[in-house]
Amino acid sequence: MLSIALLNQAGKTLKTVELNEEVFGIVPNQQVIYDVVNAQRAAMRQGTHDTLNRTEVRGGGKKPWSQKGTGRARQGSIRAPQWRGGGTVFGPTPRSYAVKVNKKVRQLGLKSALSYKVQENKFTLIDDLKFESIKTKNFIEFLNNIKVEGKVMVIVSDLTEEVVLSARNLPNVFVCPADHSSVYDILCYDKLVMTESAKQYFEEVLA
Repeated sequence: MLSIALLNQAGKTLKTVELNEEVFGIVPNQQVIYDVVNAQRAAMRQGTHDTLNRTEVRGGGKKPWSQKGTGRARQGSIRAPQWRGGGTVFGPTPRSYAVKVNKKVRQLGLKSALSYKVQENKFTLIDDLKFESIKTKNFIEFLNNIKVEGKVMVIVSDLTEEVVLSARNLPNVFVCPADHSSVYDILCYDKLVMTESAKQYFEEVLA
């Protein structure tokens, strides 16, 4: 069985907790991780880019000169693409970059990311995370107690105002609820800290 030490906010070991190997102990699937992260990054794109074609550019309603008799090349509008100030040909238009990923593939990607953190010893399990007041030094003290440094992602089951606002001024800390965590976020941060209730959530949803 796969087990890990359960710490409290003071950094003391309370007991040893077993992890579900179907969620935290699989062999990470690199291709699935790539596909899921690629889809998530694509979904982040706004897709609001837009250029004006010849029908959208202001002006150009009148034919510049007669079709024949001038000796010049025939022109229909001064807003044609070859004119300065004319419309853009094949320019970008607003669209969605979303890529469809099957539910089972998304779940496998999440299990692969969690298992990777456990295998690399970058996973810390705590019993709970609560603060009585909103202070950044409370969160810094908490990270020092559990001996976690670098870029840290903290996954909790329920977000509280004290926890969120205490971590807001820490650039390398990201607090996220369990039901909104993603493969991309988990892999972006060096260390993963998770509450016991969040662990139970993943085991119920993914197992």
